[in-house]
Amino acid sequence: MTTSLTIRQAAAATGLTAHTLRYYERIGLLDPVTRHDNQHRLYREEDILWIGFLLKLRMTGLPVRDMLRYAELRRLGNSRESVSARKALLEQHTQTVEKTLAELQSNLSILHKKIAMYDAMEAELPAPVLTQPPPSEDASHDHPKHSNTRNSNRNAPTGR
Repeated sequence: MTTSLTIRQAAAATGLTAHTLRYYERIGLLDPVTRHDNQHRLYREEDILWIGFLLKLRMTGLPVRDMLRYAELRRLGNSRESVSARKALLEQHTQTVEKTLAELQSNLSILHKKIAMYDAMEAELPAPVLTQPPPSEDASHDHPKHSNTRNSNRNAPTGR
């Protein structure tokens, strides 16, 4: 990775939009991003890694207010209070994620049972009788007997 990325490159690397990156910086999820002489943002590798972690938190359902609290604690450095508070926040969120996963697993199990029930029902049903499907309307237009070339010349000058 290069030492710094433009906002467009950072957006491509993280899957976020430039607008979202600016928003995250504005609300405090991201520390102020280093700027080049022309005031363009330059994202460091550490910024991209932090954004990746924020995305994991977001994907697991952590509310933005809790993400902001975590970012605030992170800015305080690695004091005992900060580390303990960040750890507690992540432990609580982990329990929430585990509960959600258990509920999803239970729901998925029910879906699998329902599908198995329908498989068994289908196996007991008589096989469908296959009949020749009626010709489609489009197929009749392709047949020479029903060709529109005769009709399309009907109004053409005959030269008579």
